[in-house]
Amino acid sequence: MAEHMDLHTVGDLLHHYPRRYAERGELTALADLPLDEHVTVVAQVADARVHTFNKGGRGKGQRLEVTITDGSGRMQLVFFGRTVHFHQKELLPGRRAMFAGKVGLFNRRLQLSHPEYKLIDADSSTETVRAFASELLPIYPACKQLESWTIEQSVAIALDSMAATGWAGLVDPLPPALREGRGLTDLADALGKVHRPHTKADIADARDRLKWDEAFVLQVALARRRHADTQLPAVPRRPAEGGLLDAFDAKLPFTLTEGQQKVTREIFDDLATDHPMHRLLQGEVGSGKTMVALRAMLAVVDAGGQAAMLAPTEVLAQQHHRSVTEMMGELAEGGMLGGSEHATKVVVLTGSMGAAGRRRALLDLVTGEAGIVIGTHALIEDKVQFHDLGLVVVDEQHRFGVEQRDALRGKGKQPPHLLVMTATPIPRTVAMTVFGDLETSVLDQLPAGRSPIASHVVPAADKPHFLARAWERVREEVEGGHQAYVVCPRIGDEEEQKQKKGKASPEDEAEKRPPLAVLEVAEQLRTGPLAGLRVEVLHGRMHPDDKDDVMRRFAAAEVDVLVATTVIEVGVNVPNATAMVIMDADRFGVSQLHQLRGRVGRGSAAGLCLLVTEMPEASPARQRLGAVASTLDGFELSRIDLEQRREGDVLGQAQSGVRSSLRMLTVIDDEEVITAAREEATAVVLADPDLTAHPELRTALDALLDKEREEYLEKG
Repeated sequence: MAEHMDLHTVGDLLHHYPRRYAERGELTALADLPLDEHVTVVAQVADARVHTFNKGGRGKGQRLEVTITDGSGRMQLVFFGRTVHFHQKELLPGRRAMFAGKVGLFNRRLQLSHPEYKLIDADSSTETVRAFASELLPIYPACKQLESWTIEQSVAIALDSMAATGWAGLVDPLPPALREGRGLTDLADALGKVHRPHTKADIADARDRLKWDEAFVLQVALARRRHADTQLPAVPRRPAEGGLLDAFDAKLPFTLTEGQQKVTREIFDDLATDHPMHRLLQGEVGSGKTMVALRAMLAVVDAGGQAAMLAPTEVLAQQHHRSVTEMMGELAEGGMLGGSEHATKVVVLTGSMGAAGRRRALLDLVTGEAGIVIGTHALIEDKVQFHDLGLVVVDEQHRFGVEQRDALRGKGKQPPHLLVMTATPIPRTVAMTVFGDLETSVLDQLPAGRSPIASHVVPAADKPHFLARAWERVREEVEGGHQAYVVCPRIGDEEEQKQKKGKASPEDEAEKRPPLAVLEVAEQLRTGPLAGLRVEVLHGRMHPDDKDDVMRRFAAAEVDVLVATTVIEVGVNVPNATAMVIMDADRFGVSQLHQLRGRVGRGSAAGLCLLVTEMPEASPARQRLGAVASTLDGFELSRIDLEQRREGDVLGQAQSGVRSSLRMLTVIDDEEVITAAREEATAVVLADPDLTAHPELRTALDALLDKEREEYLEKG
């Protein structure tokens, strides 16, 4: 169990909850079986026959083919070797059993090869059979080495042993007042009911209680982080009257949107306090987050501090540097001829800079000459020292490890204020759970003058002429004076070919071929449908100078079509680019597609995004693309994305590489529980920050926050 299921203690086992419950009287739908997954089904044998076949010169072999049915569908089981007659005697037509195995495909039909099984219609009296048929069978998340019923038997032993000791050693994390106030059952009862329910009401009771445990303990951990942050000292940073910020605002050729003004007020209020700001700024693609962040940085420079902006890639750091210096004009030329009296210096720092440029940038930082620095994680290196770091802005949070954020925060004399920006909208409950230690601001208004983006799915396999039309559309955009992106999942040089290909899903041949590659597609376009246009490539393994050169020429409209990997996903801003074709769009996640699409329609001309796929119409991948094409609302898409991925990806793993602690709670569906748990947790922590009066809660917290997680939360 420890090796294959990561279950090490009796507690781990009791918190390994059934995935679902089969009623012996009601058969599980064979029609809905997922391919390549370990499943447990309850079904009836319809037919069983032994076939003889040639083993290709090594004599004859025998195989037993069993057809099982559950009313919703039929499925084939197959057994080979010496045991076929034993299985044939057991699996007589009409017998019912639980079958467990990995769903495979043979001759285009689903089958289980050599499944484990357990007969469930043994000869017994009518009474026993009736009781047996109405019983709820727990079906556990299982694996090849451990079938569901082995786990069930182990859980039964643990439950009986615990009950015999009067549940000694069981720690109930919920304070009694909260439990009674919310009408929740006690923990021993909940564990009994979730593993051995007599009725569906038992399951509902148990789930309500166990969800509360997870939500509450997690929210207490986050509430304690927030409380600890309010105890840290920080230098309040208030913008000076008539300073850099006022000079910048006076130059702006447009007014800020209401959303930008509201969010700015929230940020400026935080910056003025004497404990560090920890704020998450979520904004739709193109909602003007960079402008909000830049004004916050200028306010800090006005107040005598320095601001650092951390970008996930060199392309993006260079791009931010270009756009910030363009927006600031002479205000970014501190200490230079022609610089304004309020000006400061804006420097860029990346890993691939030449030694001289790097030395100059480091000197500007340590002397305080540079008020603003924009860089990649090169900013985090030990050599980098600041004169007085007052604000850290992290762009695209999900690309930065927590350790990196922590290292940069450690460079201030006192903890600097922190603003985290993300263009991947996060449903409210996820923000409360994953980023629960950050206050959240949302920018959901697009600036005036941004154009709508039309999105369409291009089914290349079903309708090849649609793809031909897509290239015509790109040509039309270029002839109209605009530019286009073509995005591919992979680069396509030899080094990558040798890597293991992704797991092929037999859903369709489209999945089996390697994803389309930048270098191949660019070549085909240059010699084929886009011949005569200026087609260039951009990908992560190019030399940084070459990347920057291509990006600069694309921004200057010297390149018509840029064929790129997802290096353009975040923050690349070329208002003249109006069309994007995403090849093998089914290989990208929902929020990634939304991010990519946000690169077009950034000017006054309408944007066009074409999602090319070879997936068949009824496939989940096509439905996902349909969802992206049908809405531009990032929050709606993030919800769809979350429903399609496992919760664990969103919580533990994506953030800290730690196994998700949520087994019962689902972040999307349990919004009410999470909101209520956050309120209760905040109240408990406010009254008793060290949880002195709640020893059981402390124990539960220690179990949730093993060393790794504790450090993860510590680093914020």
